[in-house]
Amino acid sequence: MWPFKSKTETRAASGTGYTAQMIQARTAYITGTSGRAELTATVQGAVTLWENGLSVADVEGTDLLTRRALAIAGRMLALRGEALFYITDEALIPVSDWDLSTRLSRPTAYRLTLPDIGGGKSVTALAGEVLHFRIGADAIQPWFGTAPLKRSSLSADLLEIIERALVEVYGDAPLGSSIVPMPETPETDLADIARGFRGSRGKVLVRESVQVQAAGGPAPAQDWRANDLTPDLSKALLDKTLDQARDQINATFGILPGLNNKATTGPMVREAQRHLASWTLQPMAEGMAEEATDKLGNTVTLDVMRPLQAFDSGGRARTVTALVKALAEAKAAGVDPATALHLVDWQE
Repeated sequence: MWPFKSKTETRAASGTGYTAQMIQARTAYITGTSGRAELTATVQGAVTLWENGLSVADVEGTDLLTRRALAIAGRMLALRGEALFYITDEALIPVSDWDLSTRLSRPTAYRLTLPDIGGGKSVTALAGEVLHFRIGADAIQPWFGTAPLKRSSLSADLLEIIERALVEVYGDAPLGSSIVPMPETPETDLADIARGFRGSRGKVLVRESVQVQAAGGPAPAQDWRANDLTPDLSKALLDKTLDQARDQINATFGILPGLNNKATTGPMVREAQRHLASWTLQPMAEGMAEEATDKLGNTVTLDVMRPLQAFDSGGRARTVTALVKALAEAKAAGVDPATALHLVDWQE
């Protein structure tokens, strides 16, 4: 006998119910890790900046966060919004797939799949044995991260559609082909004429042409002329739309559009690099350092600003000069330099 009065099990219809959370989780997982927009050069260029920017970070407090591990973490965060590593005594092992259980919105245990030749290996681990880096988490599912392309799926779809359309046009469209009207001629003669055009590039080919009406004699109304089959893409404004889609994707990854502008200059390139490092990579590195501090037991710090030289060297030099001069004047006036720096909120 069915133990319930109703044979249809009903779950909560609210957006925060168990069923809704599981569906959203699977949707975020599926759509966040797939999509042909990842195959574009724009996305891969942005992912490379994340990957290489994090790989050169200064790490203090642990030897487990190697350059290779940071590079893998940067790529996974850019494409999946999450990066998991299984902590061992020798190194951090990247995780290819995982499932987790939570308590009070915090992960408590993981079921991990570790990559290996011949198939992955499943491992069950507690939360303290796993480094779980994530970005773009929301209040509904704080244990899941979301990739930049997932958060801007509309722009990603636009870029994918435009580039796929261009690939299909240049791959399948009859570029450089023409239709040449000919008079009523047997099929064998038309085949001979077609072979005569083949391979004759840059030449003027002359063929006798007379327009013949079907119901009467010859009526040379107008001579024939070739009709070009090359599609006119200028009316679709694909070049401008493609540039705008690229700028939107770059902005999603924290890259100023001016970095890829043809008329960009050196100061603009440096400003774009500083913007990427200070507003995207460094906050991400701070979150990764916080996670590593909780799981590894030591105070871990990550700094991408110094290795990337993502600061104004001239401005720093002027700041040092002004600071030394101000300290000298404060000492000469009998003011404690530490107190003076504290008044202007100057810290390390």
